[in-house]
Amino acid sequence: MSIRTKIALAAAILLLSPGVVCIAGAGGDEQQVCDVAADYALGVEDYSEAIRLHAEVVRERPGNALAHYHLGFAEGMIGDKTAEIRDYQRAEELGLRNWDLFLNMGLAQLENGDLDAATDNLRRAVLLGENHSESHFNLALDYERRGLLADAEREMLVSLRLNPGQPDARNSLGVIYAEEGKNRGAALVWRELAREMPDYEPARRNLELLGSRMEIAHGETRGRSEQPAVSLADHPRGETR
Repeated sequence: MSIRTKIALAAAILLLSPGVVCIAGAGGDEQQVCDVAADYALGVEDYSEAIRLHAEVVRERPGNALAHYHLGFAEGMIGDKTAEIRDYQRAEELGLRNWDLFLNMGLAQLENGDLDAATDNLRRAVLLGENHSESHFNLALDYERRGLLADAEREMLVSLRLNPGQPDARNSLGVIYAEEGKNRGAALVWRELAREMPDYEPARRNLELLGSRMEIAHGETRGRSEQPAVSLADHPRGETR
């Protein structure tokens, strides 16, 4: 059974740390077997039923690491982060070493505000899944949130090398460049993205904000007031399943 990995997406605005958004991906240990009915419920996104059935599996087979992983994933999809992290940790204790387990655990911890644990697990996801662009992408977002901009830039560039077509990664690279003061590089990234994907709003919006910021920096406000920085509270995180 393969479950979907949560992946953080950036709808970032200039100088705004990209938020975590959960969507589909991959996962599952081919060396273990979970339960057909439980995994079917997970596959059709019936998370309440998936939780009920996987809870039965772990009661009957408490040493089944994959079942704990699947249970944690379903719990996370209904917003129970405490239970999600607990079952991921139990899966790890039982020997599961999937890159996507550590990616999902890191993202859940990031959403819970446990930045140190999140960084540790996202780094493990990169070590185990170095050829997966999403592992580097999410570690880059974590580094950006922590203000480790050189590390964030490096990981985002790796993610784009592995998968050049990611608009959110390209946009986030522009955000990182802008935070580093590399305004020319940020503008280039966003111009190319806006030209190739005219409907991609973050790139167009970031270009506008960058232009305003640069005008203000040069005293060329032309009577306009500086737009306040956007905070995460202004853009509540959503979830696309």
